[in-house]
Amino acid sequence: MPFPTVLIDRVSSRLLHANGAFEAAWQRPSVAADALTLSALLDPRDRPALELMLAQAGLPQAVVPSSVELRLPMADGAIKWALATCARPETETADGSLILLQLCDITRQKRAEEEIAARETRWNSALVSSVSGVWDHNYGIGQKYYSPTWRLIRGMAPDDPLPPSKEAWLTLLHPDDVDFTLHAMERQEAGDPEYQMFQYRERHADGHWIWIECRGACIERAPDGRALRVVGTDTDVTDRKHAEHGRAQMSRRLEMALAISGIGVYEADLVTGDVYWDERMYDIYGLDPAMPVAVGQTWENFLHPSDRERVLNNVAVNTQQNERYWDQYRIITASGGERVIRSCSMTFVDTDGHLKMVGANWDISKDVTLHQELERARLLAEARNRELESARVNIEHNAMHDYLTGLPNRRYLDAVLVEQARTCGREGRSLAVLHIDLDGFKQINDTLGHNAGDSILRHAALVLRDNAGPDQFVARIGGDEFVILTPATGGTRKLSSLANRIIRQMRKPVVHEGRECRFGASIGIAWTQGMAVEPKQLLINADMALYRAKNAGRNRHEFYSQETHLEIVRAKRTADDILAAIEEGQFQAAYQLQFDAVTLEVCGAETLARWQHPRHGLLTPDSFLSIAEDIDVVAAIDGIILDQALQDFVKWEAQGVPVPKISANVSYRRLLDPALLRKLRRKNIPTGSLSFELLESAFLDDCGDDVLQTLEQLKSLGIEIEIDDFGSGHASIVSLLRLNPAALKIDRQLVRQLPQSASQRKLARSIVEIGKSLNIKVVAEGVETMDHARILQELGCDVLQGFALARPMPFEEIGPFIRAGSWHAICC
Repeated sequence: MPFPTVLIDRVSSRLLHANGAFEAAWQRPSVAADALTLSALLDPRDRPALELMLAQAGLPQAVVPSSVELRLPMADGAIKWALATCARPETETADGSLILLQLCDITRQKRAEEEIAARETRWNSALVSSVSGVWDHNYGIGQKYYSPTWRLIRGMAPDDPLPPSKEAWLTLLHPDDVDFTLHAMERQEAGDPEYQMFQYRERHADGHWIWIECRGACIERAPDGRALRVVGTDTDVTDRKHAEHGRAQMSRRLEMALAISGIGVYEADLVTGDVYWDERMYDIYGLDPAMPVAVGQTWENFLHPSDRERVLNNVAVNTQQNERYWDQYRIITASGGERVIRSCSMTFVDTDGHLKMVGANWDISKDVTLHQELERARLLAEARNRELESARVNIEHNAMHDYLTGLPNRRYLDAVLVEQARTCGREGRSLAVLHIDLDGFKQINDTLGHNAGDSILRHAALVLRDNAGPDQFVARIGGDEFVILTPATGGTRKLSSLANRIIRQMRKPVVHEGRECRFGASIGIAWTQGMAVEPKQLLINADMALYRAKNAGRNRHEFYSQETHLEIVRAKRTADDILAAIEEGQFQAAYQLQFDAVTLEVCGAETLARWQHPRHGLLTPDSFLSIAEDIDVVAAIDGIILDQALQDFVKWEAQGVPVPKISANVSYRRLLDPALLRKLRRKNIPTGSLSFELLESAFLDDCGDDVLQTLEQLKSLGIEIEIDDFGSGHASIVSLLRLNPAALKIDRQLVRQLPQSASQRKLARSIVEIGKSLNIKVVAEGVETMDHARILQELGCDVLQGFALARPMPFEEIGPFIRAGSWHAICC
């Protein structure tokens, strides 16, 4: 069939001729053919396009026919679409004004395209509203497409790069979901309906996990069945999964709570008579779950006859209240057993208008039985109270061992000592007491803590056990004190051998938490025989011998003697005098000047403690210091001397006496006093005018963190730190660096032998070199002769102190001595 064709005047677009096909399909009957223009037939929106096409067709260079899609409204209101193509006729006029126009009906094609566009619009709108991301894997052409929503779900920007490979994408999946997801994708591409939809977790761009619900299907396959194109959607179902998880948790918790508590739940429709029991209700009443339950026919029959009337009346009263109520009653189970039930019930009107009752039952039979048993037990406990109290006293009496070391304690020792004293009295045998006290234990306990102290005590107990024979009794009587009871056969020689063996083994270092702890032991020995053995006095005598051993230098043993007794009495008198001297201000400061080793100018003064005793005159520390340590007043004496020295320093400044600084001894215990820093801050001590001398053996290797902190705070107050008696101990350079002192004082024992001993000079030179390498001044004390001074100057020592230059003097003599300058003549 020929295409509808018309001949048109290009200028006026008037129809000059139309074939039958055009007239049949396109010309509207209401329009006269001789008055018809093509533009009049068209939708007004398409007329400009037609006019442009006709204008182009008139150009000489237009050799290819032009075409355009046109809409033609029909008489019945419908719209037809036509593809119009124009060309010049073969018998063209000279002015080229005639145009042939063919029309092809494309209405069906356009309607199909519109339908496709409408379906695509609806599909896109549905996807947008469902927040689903579209993906399209076209394996046939090697292309993959992911929609903006697909990216948005994962927190990706439109231009963010996708994972470069499947392996890289798998790293974004939750480790527990990788294997499942790979299997699900494989089954989805295979067309398995079970896997058209599956879920997995993927890491969001901001780091948290999201749940993805993937729906997809293969829409194109190769001849061999391989998937060529798979399309689908991804939806973020994280909120839904969390909600499901929350509901599951809540349901699980409720179910577990009910199961653990044994609570049974029921619901009864009081209109229809239908009743629901959960499985625990059936268990409580011993009823087969297959048995039906009905209002008025089941539960009521289980009630104990003695409780039935009361319980049913309670139900009747509370049914109309719509409030919760409690009850407790007995039931007879299906097997004939008796149980006690606790119930909680409440009525309500359901959405269907029926009055219903819900509630819970739980078996409290065991609780009731337990309560009854507890009541009986309480009565029995009260009846046996006196017996139990007596047993407690006996147990305490039999607690005869020390909890830490496992050794017998003081109570056990007293009992054994009394018994052995009786035996010695009957049989005429001898008995000895060794009283052992650990030297240096308090320092370990203070610096390394109680754990270290406990470890040392256990080690000491082991040493004593190992050295004690089968006929010897070892006990810990408190703190760091131990006692050995032993027969005194063999006399003092054998007792001395035992004591020396213990002292040697106690002096061996003990490692605690990587740190080497050193301590020793002092031992006091007392012995007697026969009827002369008096237990308490024997212990007292051993204690007095121990006191002498400690005063004699520690790490040794002493036997009790009458001289020992007198020495203890004198020590007690001295201790009383020291306490009185502190109260009455008998302790005074003396000063030994220090001199610059190069210029011999006064560069400081060491503060020394002196005791102006009312009967014995002026006493030096060697006559009272050990006893002051025993009664723990060294810190108090240090404080008195320091206060006096600071007052004297201010007086020197006022008098123009050139003493640049003073140094004072400070005890380890004083540094542990929290009031020390507070008192020093109130004194406003000028920076560099005061230094504290610390004894090397007490401060370097064993210095605790609390003391180090105190020393740092002292430095912040402008108080310098010096190490006294350096070279007499075993301190390490690392420990020296920890303290970072301003000066080291070479011990006088090293200085004394300098003129005669080359090795002593080498040692002194080493100390000087250590000081210079660490930028620490070196002070030499004990400079007794000018040979000492000369050698120390040659060794590079910074400061000299000793009798060769100046003896200790009271405050009043310092000014005249410095002004006289007599030491210059002696030294020069």
